[in-house]
Amino acid sequence: WDETHFGKMGSYYINRTFFFDVHPPLGKMLIGLAGYLSGYNGTFPFQKPGDKYEQHNYMGMRGVRLYRLISSWLALLCFSVQLLELSKSLPAALLTAFILIFDTACITLSQYILLDPILMFFLMGAVLSMVKCNSCADRPFSASWWFWLCMTGINLAGAMGVKFVGLFVVLLVGLNTIYDLWDLLGNLSLSLVMFGKHLLARVLCLILLPLALYTAMFAVHFTVLNKSGPGDGFFSSAFQSQLIGNNLHNVSVPE
Repeated sequence: WDETHFGKMGSYYINRTFFFDVHPPLGKMLIGLAGYLSGYNGTFPFQKPGDKYEQHNYMGMRGVRLYRLISSWLALLCFSVQLLELSKSLPAALLTAFILIFDTACITLSQYILLDPILMFFLMGAVLSMVKCNSCADRPFSASWWFWLCMTGINLAGAMGVKFVGLFVVLLVGLNTIYDLWDLLGNLSLSLVMFGKHLLARVLCLILLPLALYTAMFAVHFTVLNKSGPGDGFFSSAFQSQLIGNNLHNVSVPE
């Protein structure tokens, strides 16, 4: 059923048809992009699970260009987190990667039009970026420190932009940041001015940057979906007047 739902959402993006859904737009936009790049024209109805795709080019949406690439990166990210930052043990890192590679659930998820592989990619990316940033704690404000701090914020925005369950990794990074700042505050050799710089850097990269990217996702979402569709009724008359094909299109609506 989920493949039917998210496949239909991808078709809406390709057809630029407005819809309303409970999930943020990033994952569905990537699904639509994968279908568009692989030649899918957005005409399959996705009415019920098990319908034959027949001549429709669904392989791009199912994973040849997007999901299997992302799923293959998951094992690499997991390996990197274990080997480079956490256990620093090659056997442990290999074991973790192999467990993920041969996990039946991950193999199954990577074969269908679902949001979960994209979500897991950003979750794992946020964790990797966080631990890499922690490893640069002895050289704050260096290029590598700024890079991994910004990458953490970008991955947080990605996780939140796919599903609201991404809040859990936001909580993880938030707790890690609070612990880090508390430790810096207790460092008597660190001036309050320098502590303020650390605080400002985290506000900029872990709060403002993710919020800006998250907002930008919706800006793209509303720009692409400019035609009337099944989601019109959830929004105001003023908004509906901006949708091509809506009965209120270009009608002057009072505030």
